[in-house]
Amino acid sequence: MSLKDRLANDYKEAMKAKDEIRKNTVSLARAAIKQYEVDHREELDEQGVTDILSKQVKMRKDALSDFEKAGRTDLFEAYNKEIEILMEYLPKQLTEAEIAEIVKQTAKDLGVDGGRQNMGKLMGAVMPKVKGKADGGLVKKVVEDLLQ
Repeated sequence: MSLKDRLANDYKEAMKAKDEIRKNTVSLARAAIKQYEVDHREELDEQGVTDILSKQVKMRKDALSDFEKAGRTDLFEAYNKEIEILMEYLPKQLTEAEIAEIVKQTAKDLGVDGGRQNMGKLMGAVMPKVKGKADGGLVKKVVEDLLQ
């Protein structure tokens, strides 16, 4: 079953179960996918759908800090629940230790042994390896730690 089919089925199940948060979250994700397909006049494959869902998660994570600063615990909790729901559709995320291992191996392969000037070179080589499986901010942190 494709990811889009799974989203459609889960949307129907959420409606039947009267689970408003899941229904709204899946609906927004499906709308973002449909919007991309209409705008670019192309049918998304599994990787494309995963990319859109990753962007949806990133948008919500970015908003969390703003809600926390504003003291909006209601929105903070709702967005956390939405992130949890969307993460079910994404591949299993790598741990910080797994990312560190990939970064170390990539640095060794490239002959990079430190220095902030190598940040772009190393990030450019690591990101395709972890695409969809790791948060870019976490990867950046691991790379910075290694280069220091």
